[in-house]
Amino acid sequence: MQNQPTPQGQNMNQNQMPPTMNMNTPGTQAPNTNHGGHEMFDAHEIIAGIISMLDQYQIYDQHIQDPALKDILNRQTTFVTQLYNTIVESFQTGQKPSVSTQVYKMTQTHDVVYGITPSQPKKPNQSVNELADKGLSAYMLGQTKGLATLLAMTALEMTNPVLRRVVADSVPNFIEMSYEIFLYQNKHGYYQVPQLAMQDMNAMLQSYTTVPIQGNMPH
Repeated sequence: MQNQPTPQGQNMNQNQMPPTMNMNTPGTQAPNTNHGGHEMFDAHEIIAGIISMLDQYQIYDQHIQDPALKDILNRQTTFVTQLYNTIVESFQTGQKPSVSTQVYKMTQTHDVVYGITPSQPKKPNQSVNELADKGLSAYMLGQTKGLATLLAMTALEMTNPVLRRVVADSVPNFIEMSYEIFLYQNKHGYYQVPQLAMQDMNAMLQSYTTVPIQGNMPH
């Protein structure tokens, strides 16, 4: 089959590289385009999820009554907004972001109240006027837990090394935010934690034993 003529004005030198190729390293892409197709969809899902969280937090803020819960919401909003900027920059440039991922630090104590106390059965709200801190804190927990899961899952399939590291490093922060909200809920009786009978718990705790390590541990 003969080569078809190239339309006038569209001649391309046979030595030219496609615009997405890195001239210094043949066969590799420039940092801002070295994303796999699956990764592109995952990155969009992550960014959209973070936007959704920040938008939802603005709605919750209008209804929260407890200053302690409002403080948690405001601190998490500030932290996640910076994280959003870091992820977007890493996604668009493929380079180390101007602001690296930070470490989220909660203010709740780690004391957990165990046991179940009687409470009113739960049911859906019949109007917006029934929104209360119990439900609002649960919505916040749903947002952070969902993002922790999404980030962990997508980090496993990222090809861009910078974006992969930013996403992976963000997982512990969403875990910490989730734990902070859980502790707030637990302290107020919104999230109760049942325990097994002591005999059953001890039996399960003692159901495993350690083994000696063969060879040297990797450094």
